[in-house]
Amino acid sequence: MCGRATLLSSQATLEKRFNARFASKIPLVENVNISAGDLIPVVTSSNPHHIQMFTLGFTPHWAHKQTYMLNARAEGSNNKENNSQYDGALGIFQKPMFRKAIKSQRCLVLVDGFIEGPKHEKLNRPYFIYPNQNQGPFALAGIYDIWQHPLTGQLHHTVAIVTTAANRITKRIEHHRAPLVLTKKQEELWLDTDLDVKQLSSIMKPFDPKGFNAYPISQKIKNPKSNGLDLLKPIGDKLFMDFNRSPYEKLKYKEEHSYSIREERLVEGDQFVLF
Repeated sequence: MCGRATLLSSQATLEKRFNARFASKIPLVENVNISAGDLIPVVTSSNPHHIQMFTLGFTPHWAHKQTYMLNARAEGSNNKENNSQYDGALGIFQKPMFRKAIKSQRCLVLVDGFIEGPKHEKLNRPYFIYPNQNQGPFALAGIYDIWQHPLTGQLHHTVAIVTTAANRITKRIEHHRAPLVLTKKQEELWLDTDLDVKQLSSIMKPFDPKGFNAYPISQKIKNPKSNGLDLLKPIGDKLFMDFNRSPYEKLKYKEEHSYSIREERLVEGDQFVLF
């Protein structure tokens, strides 16, 4: 993880769900295929009541050039076997690139789903992973830093997604890692910079897959320039049987019926005015 991230929700939906006001001059746009270097909405520990747009791809403030680190392993260099039962030390607290950010610069990365593939085939066999019960935006655990370009002086607000060993869903996809998906209670804790290392470590475990599902999608998602809802069209069965419509099916239905609904309202409105 995280191969790609997906944002489908509107500004109003994000503001309501995360109890935060959109505070970026950069407009929020739907992006099915968020890749390294793209903008993604975040809520930071230093500004928890505002939604900001940061660049996906972490660069520490002391770096000479942008590094675009997408992921930060919770275990650091430990747990090389990617054992989901690992309960040892979390090396992220000692990693030079991340040790400052994990202690004081944490954030929520706001998404509606993410895309991952098998460890070896990667996005040649991608799956879209999403909450199948309470569909809508949720938070991935992130860390951030602000990097200043040495020549232009321009400030770049950058973010990485914290990952753990695989859980039941990503194991089924044959991937060895998973993003750290936060529950609503954990979201508050993640933004609390007074949290001690022991409490913080207890959060950084493979996320509970209950309430999530996944299905295969086209490998067109590999191209970071590709976008559009059709990239999320299922090309196979869901990993776990359920009777909920997929996000693609819901949004496609809404898209196809929005024009006819507007048309009906116009006709009704005209009749009201005329008669």
